[in-house]
Amino acid sequence: MGSLDTLLKGVSRSFYLSLRVLPSEIRPQLSLAYLLARASDTVADTKAVPKERRLDLLRLMRQGRAGAVAGLAPDQGLPAERELLERFDECMLLKASFAAQDRALIDKLLGTIVNGQIFDLERFPGEDGRAITALADDAELDCYTYLVAGCVGEFWTRLCAAHLQRLRSWDVDAMCALGERFGKGLQLVNVLRDIPRDLRIGRCYLPVRDPGALLDPARLPDVRPAFLRWLDRATDHLDAGWRYTLAIPPSLWRLRLACVWPIWIGLKTVALLRRGNPLDPDRHVMVPQRETNRLLARSLLTCWSDRLLSGAYARILAEARAGEDR
Repeated sequence: MGSLDTLLKGVSRSFYLSLRVLPSEIRPQLSLAYLLARASDTVADTKAVPKERRLDLLRLMRQGRAGAVAGLAPDQGLPAERELLERFDECMLLKASFAAQDRALIDKLLGTIVNGQIFDLERFPGEDGRAITALADDAELDCYTYLVAGCVGEFWTRLCAAHLQRLRSWDVDAMCALGERFGKGLQLVNVLRDIPRDLRIGRCYLPVRDPGALLDPARLPDVRPAFLRWLDRATDHLDAGWRYTLAIPPSLWRLRLACVWPIWIGLKTVALLRRGNPLDPDRHVMVPQRETNRLLARSLLTCWSDRLLSGAYARILAEARAGEDR
């Protein structure tokens, strides 16, 4: 995995920190799975080829036949994404070196994520703000968050249970259910943060009757009830992720930290989303780096103690839930 570390850092952005802190027994498999999923995401998002060609390539990737992916590399604007597609075959060779059980888990994960990306391309025919499609109902949004993120929680759980001796006492099915909600919560935060950007590429993940009207920030009252309902759902899912985190023994502190960081940052993002107008395209919601650094420092000091860790979490959760009783 060493030769791909620089590439991983270039494409994984904030998630790189969680991947790097993982126990060595599971870091290569999780990192490689991330690179494969990120490659399929790059294929789904590229405008270098027509949508039908992207769908064909995604179906090939789902089958493990992705030799043509490298042909898209020269057209990628970001150097890291260009390199990722150029080295996709190298990633596939690394996957072939893993144990059969790990390969099967990665293949299942990638197939599910690609299904989510295919759903995106087929469900949203437009690619700009002139033709905006909304999801049909809450069930469709819940299904989407499973396809692109909830499935990661299940994959993560089964991989950890298979490789980490200190997790052999886990009820794997129960932990998979919590892990699925963990992933859904993180994806919901992304969806709710990115409403203005998604509207401008023809996508509205909130199930509303007139998605085109949401291009006008003054139409916030039309979407606010649905927005707050899903913000509450994201908070509840991340709280399930917290129960998942506390089920990890303190001795597996690296694995704990890899879960603590996205939950705390996700809840801080929820707190920011409760303020201001989520339809404002000029508002970029992001936890400031200084605040993120404080969260990282606090987690390093408390991850060994359930009591201290839970105390810090309770304050962050309270901030995220503030204003829930409307």
